[in-house]
Amino acid sequence: MRTNFLSPLVRRLSALTAAVAISVTAAAGAASANGTFLGRLHTVRDIASTVPANGDVNPYGTAVVSQDAGKLRKGNVLVSNFNNSQNQQGTGTSLVQISPRGHARLFARIDPANVPGLCLGGVGLTTALSILPGGWVVVGSLPTTDGTSATAQAGCLLVLDSHGRVRETFAGHGINGPWDMTAASHGDWTDLFVTNVLNGTVAGGGNEVDGGTVLRITLKRHGDQPPERVRTTTIGSDFAERTDPAALVVGPTGVGLAQDGALFVADTVKNRITVIPDALTRKSSAGTGPVVSSGGRLNGPLGLAVAPNGHILTVNGGDGNIVETTPSGRQVAFRQLDNSGSPPGAGALFGLAVDLDRDAVYFVDNATNFLNVLE
Repeated sequence: MRTNFLSPLVRRLSALTAAVAISVTAAAGAASANGTFLGRLHTVRDIASTVPANGDVNPYGTAVVSQDAGKLRKGNVLVSNFNNSQNQQGTGTSLVQISPRGHARLFARIDPANVPGLCLGGVGLTTALSILPGGWVVVGSLPTTDGTSATAQAGCLLVLDSHGRVRETFAGHGINGPWDMTAASHGDWTDLFVTNVLNGTVAGGGNEVDGGTVLRITLKRHGDQPPERVRTTTIGSDFAERTDPAALVVGPTGVGLAQDGALFVADTVKNRITVIPDALTRKSSAGTGPVVSSGGRLNGPLGLAVAPNGHILTVNGGDGNIVETTPSGRQVAFRQLDNSGSPPGAGALFGLAVDLDRDAVYFVDNATNFLNVLE
């Protein structure tokens, strides 16, 4: 997200500064004894660079591998890159797999010229990243030809097998700039919940348009064959979105599914979290859904995950903070994860994921091109 031309040494110094500058509100500190998730986490640790051999930067998507499959190893973290080595947004083609001890290796480098099926505009990997049973990896593409929003196109969802080979694509039927995603699997069935940010956005020329959507895409697994798309349902709509010279596009981003089937959405433009009730079963759009929380410590919420205690974790695009919010809307804790740049931490954070032990949070830092952990 951040356009960053700092030298590697300066970027590493910035990251170290951020690591020792973790802060917490007095209110959050008082609440930690009452069950906040962030109240138990105190240290930011660098794990590994997310930059592969081809020089892709701007790590966006973050997903934890839950089971060994093919090249995927349980407990490792898969990361997608949005920019190429020239820092052009919407042109990144690589996914990197990183172990908790810092061993990083390329999982896939996608050749836009050899993608099966339709993917309008090419490849530019977004935060939409999920790993399904059987090791199938689904990642969103919102591509550009030159790194600017004027050339952004609808893209697709790319389906890779556990060895990093693209086996199919999902396009159309409402997929238009897939920006973030979460998934819920049950037996041979998976529901993908995908935010889309290009519905009228480019034509708006920087003005806010209310065309952002959330899709529920139902897939059926067929053994060793790629999953089949069975149906697509629009369950959220009318989210604010706009193009942005620094961020390419701003719109509904992170999504997280609660145990009761409610889907929390980071409504970035409006600086709030909303909720779509009955996301697993509803047959029509809930619009943006009721507002859970807005303002306060939220500052352009982007990535979103549901903590083990059921609270909502969001990372801010505006100030480098992670915020914990209860389902009832109380913001109970926050930590600063990055304080580099001006204003401090702006543009540094995007994807995040709770680790398998459910006692730490992985996050990517776009200012340093590193995967880090808050533990």
